[in-house]
Amino acid sequence: MPNLKEVRTRIASIKSTQQITAAMKLVAASRLRKTQNAILKLRPYAEKLKEISANLSSSEQEGNSLAIVRPAEKILIVALSSNRGLCGAFNTNVIRRVRQLIEGEFAEQHARGDLKLITIGRKISEHYIKRQYPVLERHDDVYHNLSFEQAAPLAEKLMEQFNRQEYDRIVLVYNQFKNAAVQKTVDEVYLPVASEKEESDTAIEDFILEPDKETILQELIPKILKIQFYKALLDSFASEHGARMTAMHQATENAKDILRELNLSYNKARQATITKEILEIVSGANALREGQ
Repeated sequence: MPNLKEVRTRIASIKSTQQITAAMKLVAASRLRKTQNAILKLRPYAEKLKEISANLSSSEQEGNSLAIVRPAEKILIVALSSNRGLCGAFNTNVIRRVRQLIEGEFAEQHARGDLKLITIGRKISEHYIKRQYPVLERHDDVYHNLSFEQAAPLAEKLMEQFNRQEYDRIVLVYNQFKNAAVQKTVDEVYLPVASEKEESDTAIEDFILEPDKETILQELIPKILKIQFYKALLDSFASEHGARMTAMHQATENAKDILRELNLSYNKARQATITKEILEIVSGANALREGQ
């Protein structure tokens, strides 16, 4: 039977932990509400722009350099995670998916040294730097004040690197937000821009363009790509808060179960102690009676 003091100490510790996890759940829920509204409002707009981008990228006109498909000799993976833990398998899923790409689809490029990583989020940055993976850059401060203005320069840099043929393919790996309890880890080709034929087997009616298609390719496609990159960041950010809220909710519920078991154990131990003391008193009284 456990010592009463030990059980009381553990009960106090579990209650303290339960208060912390409950508070973290509320904070995550508050942040999730804001980021969820942002991604749900942006997603239809971004998807329609992606459709327009795919339609325009089917053009063979000059100037559509961001849609040029080259042999995938040099690869850049942009992996999005979080700066903090306590969010379940959120970071682990991205780390696992990046490793699958490195060891699977892009194993040949990795063996030649033609695969690089850009990490966004302290957790994944520390993981791959510690294991000596080819991390080219880390941008852990992007989430500090996430906005389109903060995401756009990094998107521009990726487009410049693709245009200079530093990389033949740029892949984004991140958690796509579904709801507070569900996040889907995805990897999508950011560059080159997918054409209409790659997006769908069915033909889409051409848009009426003003001004000419070449001008729109030069002006609109980069803007669409910036929005797509910002959407991926928002998806990851909302997924992080959803995963943390779910994890903290589960931790709080687990604390309740442990407290229930500890209280039962404490009551049993207390009852055993009381019974033992009564037996000692009765035994002492009987001994005194027999001595008389």
